[in-house]
Amino acid sequence: MCASARRWEEEGHDLRIAVNLSGQQISRDGLVELVHDVLARTGLSPQLLELEITEGHLLQRVEHCISTLRDLKSLGVTLAIDDFGTGYSSLSYLKKLPVDRLKIDRNFVEGIPDDRDDVAIVATILSMARNLGLEVIAEGVENDTQLTHLRNAHCTEYQGYLLSRPVPPAEVEALLDAVAWNLVAQAD
Repeated sequence: MCASARRWEEEGHDLRIAVNLSGQQISRDGLVELVHDVLARTGLSPQLLELEITEGHLLQRVEHCISTLRDLKSLGVTLAIDDFGTGYSSLSYLKKLPVDRLKIDRNFVEGIPDDRDDVAIVATILSMARNLGLEVIAEGVENDTQLTHLRNAHCTEYQGYLLSRPVPPAEVEALLDAVAWNLVAQAD
């Protein structure tokens, strides 16, 4: 995937590629070296690679994870906490983690704007993230009502079937070509 991302980067498409790390991967020795080697081999700009780890795993081995995440961060990659809000995290650890982004778990997005509790939780996460200087991605956006609510709440990044289902690299290239073609057509 990093090789594809590098090719897109060379074509002028600076797309951030997110890769989920399993609990085993983050706990194993050699992860930092592996990421370094992949970046060196592919030539991908490090800031275009985002590594995601679930909140639940972070809590199981916090000190080890903090050390590994700091080492990964030193490579220039971005880091995200996936499924945020489901792991019963201690907020004292959140301020110690060298992360760039929180991904609000889809379970909280699913009920907005009708479920008062989900609305309150999403607003709280957005406010907390903003105050900590973190970006936020809302996961599981599946309809225009959710998207409108999130935009009005000042959430600027979204992920979900409303925008696109997961696609293989060849289909990403077709989407990029279509967007480029539309931009050229609009400029004419």
